[in-house]
Amino acid sequence: MPRGEKRASFDYSIDFAKTDFRKHPELYRIGKGERGVLLVEPYKSEILPHWRFKTPEIAKASSEKIQRIFLGYKRKKDFVGMDMARKFLQMGYTRARRYANHASGRKYASNPQNERTEKLERKARTNVRPQETDWDTNEKAQAARIFYEAYLKVREDPSYKTLKAEHAAREKGT
Repeated sequence: MPRGEKRASFDYSIDFAKTDFRKHPELYRIGKGERGVLLVEPYKSEILPHWRFKTPEIAKASSEKIQRIFLGYKRKKDFVGMDMARKFLQMGYTRARRYANHASGRKYASNPQNERTEKLERKARTNVRPQETDWDTNEKAQAARIFYEAYLKVREDPSYKTLKAEHAAREKGT
C-alpha cells in the first residue's frame, strides 16, 4: 500500500473470543502497527509463548523462533499468520525500547488515561519521566535492536509484501 493511503482500521467490533481467523481470514484487518496483536486467534496462542525480550540472548532466541513461525506461515501462504508474526516482532522492538528508555516501563509520571479532564490529560502528557542514561546501550536497547532487525526482515519479505497487497485489496473491496 503506498504511503499516505488510508488503510481500513483494525476492527475491534469482532467477537475475538469466538473467531478463528485461520478459518476466516477475510475478517482480519491489517490495521496500523501492532493493533490486534493480542486478540487474533489462533495466532496469538501460537506466537505469544515464544515472545520474550528480557535480555539480548532471550530476545535473539525469541526473534529467531518467531521468524521460523513466520516462515511456516509463509510456506502455507497464510498472510494473517505472517502479519501476526510481524506484529509480534514489532511489539518486541517497541516494548524493549520502552524499557530501555524507562526501566520502570512507564514514560509518564502519571497515567494520562486515568486523568479526568482534557486539561489534566495535556499536563500529564508533559510530565515525562527522565530517560535512562544508558538508553542506547543497556540490555533492553540491545534486545530492541535484535527485534527491530528481525521485524525489518519479515516486513520486507517479497512474499509477505505480495500477500499483504492482495489482502489489502480484498479489505478495500469489502
